[in-house]
Amino acid sequence: MVYVTRKAYFSASHRLFNPSFSDDKNNEIFDKCNNFYGHGHNYVVEVTVAGIPDPETGYVIDLKKLKEILDREIIDKVDHKHLNHDVDFLQEVIPTAENLAIAFWQILESKISHGRLHAIKVFESDNNFVEYLGEPVPSIRQRHLVQYAENGH
Repeated sequence: MVYVTRKAYFSASHRLFNPSFSDDKNNEIFDKCNNFYGHGHNYVVEVTVAGIPDPETGYVIDLKKLKEILDREIIDKVDHKHLNHDVDFLQEVIPTAENLAIAFWQILESKISHGRLHAIKVFESDNNFVEYLGEPVPSIRQRHLVQYAENGH
């Protein structure tokens, strides 16, 4: 198996908060990331595709095509946006790096036609990043809405 990775970059703001929590609980859990007006990051996303190189091209996936998919499906939609307000696929989702990785996977998995999506890393800073390998998890929106509903909203 060969693993091919493409990096992409975007800048965005977000606010970490759960509307089903009290203000005090949001402040306790999310601290300064709960700033009402949000705060920003210069994100790095790494998308890794696994497969066997095509004998005619030597590619697992054409990196130009992977770049086009990543730009069209993710980067063009999140770059210089407020993730809580401006990004349709993140509505009602707490935009943590963890949830971004899961959302990006859900969008990209069906778009990869050569090889298979192996991993997505989302770097929120030089020191903090997450990696998602596609393990089954409840839908991030569904999980959030269930919690929201359970708290009487």
